Amino acid sequence: MHKRMSPHGDEDHIGGSTSLIDNFKIEKVILNNDSFTDLEKELIKELKSKNIKYSNKIDKINIKGNYLYFLNKNIFNNENDNSSIIYFEYLKYKFLFMGDASSTTEEYLLDKYKLKDISFLKVGHHGSKTSSSSDFINTINPKISSISVGEHNYYGHPNNEVLDNLSKSKIYRTDIMGSVNFIFNKGKVIIKKKRVA
Repeated sequence: MHKRMSPHGDEDHIGGSTSLIDNFKIEKVILNNDSFTDLEKELIKELKSKNIKYSNKIDKINIKGNYLYFLNKNIFNNENDNSSIIYFEYLKYKFLFMGDASSTTEEYLLDKYKLKDISFLKVGHHGSKTSSSSDFINTINPKISSISVGEHNYYGHPNNEVLDNLSKSKIYRTDIMGSVNFIFNKGKVIIKKKRVA
């Protein structure tokens, strides 16, 4: 099975890349669009040694006629704000993955794109107070919000203000619910939660 990876250059996003490369057939790695971090440079060395293609300048990916659009075209002075922001539509659903982008990137996205009525939002920066501003969330109006966050994490994510901003959506949190899978079956979405013991 071919896989594509789209990391962002911090340890919590790119740290497991070597394991993925060693255990899966990787077709291409997509890095965010700024200069490479030290971790990304190490990853690139390994990719070259295994003849795996990589890119940091990409607009979209076609997967069986469904396009994943990379929305973040700006270069910010912050690694988190340079995260790959991915938007795609499947059937009647709209998906938005925010990486670790802060409210700075959110403002850029609102100025550049008409994002609204998002079906599934992968919440930015693990629910940090730097992301998911009320203006952004009220504009995109997500129905379901997923927060990838470790249980009892050092940073206290997700932030209570962020949870308030997301209160009109159904929130799924990995620290409480464990792994959350969105499965498409005959045009409907089945959401499965699994706690790891």
